[in-house]
Amino acid sequence: MAIVRGDPYKDLMSLRERFDRFFEDLLPAERELFEGEWSPRADIRETEKAMVIDAELPGVQDKDIDISVQGNTLILRGEREQEKDTKKENYHRIERSYGSFYRSFMLPSYVDFNRIEAKHVDGLLRITIPKKAELKPKKVKVLPRTEAKK
Repeated sequence: MAIVRGDPYKDLMSLRERFDRFFEDLLPAERELFEGEWSPRADIRETEKAMVIDAELPGVQDKDIDISVQGNTLILRGEREQEKDTKKENYHRIERSYGSFYRSFMLPSYVDFNRIEAKHVDGLLRITIPKKAELKPKKVKVLPRTEAKK
């Protein structure tokens, strides 16, 4: 009797392909809404006063950026256009991504979506969402034991 060796990587790839097909079939019409042609990289951090999102958008014009809010989700979408003058040059390779992009960020309920600020400088989009005033940490003075009994 011969020993038959399996290929674990082949099985994993087959499983991945099945999952991909499942999700493609599940949302075929909405897929473009959720996936742009490319996605800008983003960092999200929290300071004492705000949530800050820094997204890399080199080559994207301010007019081509759209920021909106739905519930607790901040939506960033837009488009980076490819240079129109490519016929005059012989490109050997094009690695930069062009076309539409879409990102969404679920944010906590303690931020104030009515006071969002966005600045786009040198290819970095910084979105600042301040925290609500009533939810900022407050200092509580600890009274000495003698004053606390009064």
